[in-house]
Amino acid sequence: MPSISTFIALAWLAVLPVAGHALAPLPGGRTLAFALAAGTVLGLLLQRTRFCFYCHARDWFEGGNPRGLLAVVLALAVGLVGHTVIVGSWVAVPQPGQLPPDLHIGPVSWVLVLAGLAFGAGMVVSGSCISAHWYRLAEGSPASPFALAGVAGGFVLGFISWNPLYSLAVADAPVVWLPAHLGHGGALALQLGVLAAIAAWLWRGFASESSPAGPAKPRHVPSLAQVWRGLWQGRWPCWVGGLGVGLVVALAIVRMRPLGVTTTLGSAARAGAQSQGWVPERLNGLDGFAGCATLPGSHWLTPHALLLAGIVSGAFIGALASRQWRWVRPTVRDAARGLGGGLLLGWGAMTGLGCTVGTLLSGISAGALSGWVFAAAMFLAVWAGLRIKRSLHLTD
Repeated sequence: MPSISTFIALAWLAVLPVAGHALAPLPGGRTLAFALAAGTVLGLLLQRTRFCFYCHARDWFEGGNPRGLLAVVLALAVGLVGHTVIVGSWVAVPQPGQLPPDLHIGPVSWVLVLAGLAFGAGMVVSGSCISAHWYRLAEGSPASPFALAGVAGGFVLGFISWNPLYSLAVADAPVVWLPAHLGHGGALALQLGVLAAIAAWLWRGFASESSPAGPAKPRHVPSLAQVWRGLWQGRWPCWVGGLGVGLVVALAIVRMRPLGVTTTLGSAARAGAQSQGWVPERLNGLDGFAGCATLPGSHWLTPHALLLAGIVSGAFIGALASRQWRWVRPTVRDAARGLGGGLLLGWGAMTGLGCTVGTLLSGISAGALSGWVFAAAMFLAVWAGLRIKRSLHLTD
């Protein structure tokens, strides 16, 4: 018999098509409705598969379990193939100096490396990446509200430091789109080769260390009730998250801009800080960059805002239906690690022009060198941060 929480989840799910229908007649309404639907699917996938860059990295660095990071590799591979097919139809013959509009292709400099290191450190301190904090918010996480508030503060710190950093390194930094130098086929082959090498490295020795399979169990066709219960027990396999996230990343560029989860929060932080005079009115070069750059004077009825609403809604549906929603009274430690880690996440996302979804997933899928640099710096910081936490006997 379905639980009360399952009925609430189904009722909430029924509201979303009504909201999409209400959005459709508005200017750009179809894109808004698509963003809400895509966000809902993404939120459900993130929650049910525990798709979190930090959690997956921690599973590997501390326990030797590569399944989560292999799901990230799968998401990147699917997104990369999808972007190559779609963008290849838009820009048939890429040329050096020519960039497709809106794709998350950013400048590569030491500022980007510093941004990735700060973001990785923020994940270790707060316990999640920004996208995971959005879905964990819908699970009742005690630290995530403080972390997201800290992210807004980190964006403000990033805006304050942006103009000096832009003059020092960003203004003259190269913006490298790999297909412009290798062609679509060459860039795809190179990046898939790197992903295959990473997958092989992650998997090395793991299969041989796994316990041998026992006697084969007799199979039977499950009933519909068993299938339904199976959807909401435990978590879905990691590969489902990788495949699903990669498909959403690829399909998003057909109806809206590439995926990103920081534009809305960053834009709100920018508007509020500028109204108080904390941030310069002119942020040199920022609004000319693609990626999750903030938008001055933006409002809440945008594709990225609806995407976030969908992510939280989808995660809430998944958490309720699986009985994984649980409100926990936050402690002082929750608030401190959330705010402290959020500040690092926000500063890294602002100066890196995105987070694990915008700069890393969407960037690498687009063939941007900036995505690879950000990823390398971020995972290095997570590895170092986990070692420091272990030496200090700290836990999440």
